[in-house]
Amino acid sequence: MSKAIIIYGSTTGNTEYTSETIEEYLSNASFSVKTVNVSDTDVDVFQDTYDLYLLGCSTWGEDEIELQEDFEPFFEDMNGGLSFEGKKFAVFGCGDSSYEYFCGAVDVIEERVEKLGGNLVCDSLRIDGEPEEAEINEWTQDVINAA
Repeated sequence: MSKAIIIYGSTTGNTEYTSETIEEYLSNASFSVKTVNVSDTDVDVFQDTYDLYLLGCSTWGEDEIELQEDFEPFFEDMNGGLSFEGKKFAVFGCGDSSYEYFCGAVDVIEERVEKLGGNLVCDSLRIDGEPEEAEINEWTQDVINAA
């Protein structure tokens, strides 16, 4: 059985809902899944042995990219000294396409994961507005197929 961890930051509940939906879908596909609010963990979690790491963060800010406030310190700690070599990742986030940096948090997380040697298994999920279960499930199936 493959092991996955979902780490998310959510303010309005949309990213939390997305995380829970991904968890359910992965569990139904025989993954052992742990879902954690980013405020309840730290980057030491990357030392644990998971087959797949999923990172979810909403985007805030109209003039610049702002990660969800709980995710920001975790993201800052995802820097020096860490190596994601050989680790598989998928990234998802919620945003609003009327903003200049639609789901910009997803972009900066992808960039950081790749810089640290992580392997992004598929295109990231960028949700515009309210998350829809069908969209989440379709993306999760892509993650399962690629992982």
